[in-house]
Amino acid sequence: MAEIRLHDSRSGGLVELRPRDGRRVGIYACGPTVYNRIHVGNARPFVVFALLARFLAHEGLEPVLVANITDINDKIYDAARAAGRPSSELAAEMARAYVEDTDGLGLGRPDHEPLATAYVPQIVALIERLVAAGHAYEAGGDVYFRVRSDAAYGSLSHRQVDDMDQGEGIEGASLKEDPLDFALWKARKAHEDAWWPSPWGEGRPGWHIECSAMAEALLGVGFEVHGGGNDLMFPHHENEAAQTRCAHGAELASIWMHNGMLTLGGKMSKSVGNIVPLHEALAEHGRDLLVMLFVSTHYRGPLAYGPEALEEAAARVRRVREAGRRLVAGPSPEDMRAHVEAFFAALRDDFGTPGALGHLFEWVREANRRDGVGDADLREMLGVLGLETLLAAADGPPPEALRLLAARQDARAARDFARADALRDELRALGWEVRDGAAGAELVPAA
Repeated sequence: MAEIRLHDSRSGGLVELRPRDGRRVGIYACGPTVYNRIHVGNARPFVVFALLARFLAHEGLEPVLVANITDINDKIYDAARAAGRPSSELAAEMARAYVEDTDGLGLGRPDHEPLATAYVPQIVALIERLVAAGHAYEAGGDVYFRVRSDAAYGSLSHRQVDDMDQGEGIEGASLKEDPLDFALWKARKAHEDAWWPSPWGEGRPGWHIECSAMAEALLGVGFEVHGGGNDLMFPHHENEAAQTRCAHGAELASIWMHNGMLTLGGKMSKSVGNIVPLHEALAEHGRDLLVMLFVSTHYRGPLAYGPEALEEAAARVRRVREAGRRLVAGPSPEDMRAHVEAFFAALRDDFGTPGALGHLFEWVREANRRDGVGDADLREMLGVLGLETLLAAADGPPPEALRLLAARQDARAARDFARADALRDELRALGWEVRDGAAGAELVPAA
């Protein structure tokens, strides 16, 4: 098997991916806190790590992708209280919406999607272990992690301990031994409508300990890749690493892999308000264009979301679809295989999707110069990038698209134009545009 190298945030350089157990590669990617529907920026880690798993499988490895759902959090309590709803009800609804929205990306589901609420016993057990080892202490029903008890604290985010602010504000300040300490367990508060029993009284876990416990439970300690947005490096990932290191005397993960942020006039954020909900972006642009946008920029860099970037992605989508219509089913010419090898070499070098795309389009240029070129190579490359649907367009609309078109025609005949517009959006999300003409409606590949 060829060497695969990924950037490790802790060491600051490229590290060879070394499976600890045969070919199995554990990947844990931090998922959303479900207090609202996710935006396009939230989808970036979902896409990055789903495609990384595809690539590793292509290379003969056996990836196990875990992407958690945080359904215990202050933001959920606050949003539910503002809406006059039970927090558990809001979290369940938004978790379902998250699955539905990310299903629209057409990349499949992670192997495991644990809910924090389902792992409270494991979380409590991990906290007990830290207390017994002297790395945590109870105060007023809360439990806090002693940051200075971990000599390696700060090694992931490369910060000096005294310069770190956990972002907990004044909450629990009077109970902490040190302002740097952070909460592992929070005592029940009057305004919180969900809580669990523990040795320290009723309450609920802190955010950071949730991920440590779920990752350990599903992948064990010392798994291969821990992923997430680079905005999580501190305090979330730094604290995850510290908790597991102090509880077990071993590192949680071998490689810490961080993706950059999506920007729309600054980092895309619900708190700032500069967001585009994922389901709206899918309805407007279709999944093929969005996935192409994500892979056009290296995962570690920022990704601009706006008209220019979307049009560039649309042009790439059109170019592949047009090339696909000229291909024939079957093997590709052997002398074009060098482009394919270069494509996968780029992915082995820190999952370099932009470089890989460059080699893919070199293959397309070569194919466009010839007649009767087989499509096997292009299908192989597109499949790893989650863009195999671009060649499906060359075969004509799939049965699902034809069914939606017929339903749209029925809705228009019944003058249910709202329903017709919704069906048109569903077709666009599948990669098909409705074109109404004198001969009736037809489907054409969406740009």
